[in-house]
Amino acid sequence: MLEEGESITAEAGALVSHTEGVEITTSRGKGGFLKSLKRATVGGERFFRNTFEATKDGSVTLAPPLPGDVVHKHLNSETVYVQSGGYIAADDDMDVDTRWGGARTFFGGEGLFLLKVTGNGPLFMSSYGAVEERELSSGEKFVVDTGHVVAFDEGVSWDVRRVGGLKSTLFSGEGLVCEFEGSGTVWLQTRSQDAFVAWLVPQLPISESDSGNVKFDVGDVGGFFGGRKGGRGGNI
Repeated sequence: MLEEGESITAEAGALVSHTEGVEITTSRGKGGFLKSLKRATVGGERFFRNTFEATKDGSVTLAPPLPGDVVHKHLNSETVYVQSGGYIAADDDMDVDTRWGGARTFFGGEGLFLLKVTGNGPLFMSSYGAVEERELSSGEKFVVDTGHVVAFDEGVSWDVRRVGGLKSTLFSGEGLVCEFEGSGTVWLQTRSQDAFVAWLVPQLPISESDSGNVKFDVGDVGGFFGGRKGGRGGNI
């Protein structure tokens, strides 16, 4: 809900609906061209953002690109780090910047950069699957697979490490994990985009052209999922 005069800034393409009296302005967001470019190219977010301002009391409905939960966190001069693709919207006065996550994020396979969201007001984050919120007490440790991390508080320290010995890392199917240490909050998702893609790709029908190039026959995917084969692939 937005009261008269309130506004919220969201990722381009996140809008589902809004009530009468909500005006939309599209811009690069705060920080100018270079900051927006950095956020889009290395932070995994859109270059343009939409600001919804209520000229009278109303509401805006937003949705993430992947099926899953939407989490609301109200920040009070706080900072939250969000994984690439997990940011949906925040108060228009919040600062959203891209933060270098260190070489350890490269080995985690989730990207080199995180979104750093700072300020006062509401923050909305999304997940693939359900979201579990885990509160860590001071000194408490918690381990999460790198593909299941959504976000975490600035006060939580973290590191990427192997799931066990070399044999476990190579053959357990788990690879690398993030080890968090409190105090603070960690948000994780029950599903992993990487795991879904790894499962999906081998199921796709493929064909080889005369030149030796391999292409996916997406039109046959509907047959695999129970729809009609051919055309656009039926219902997925």
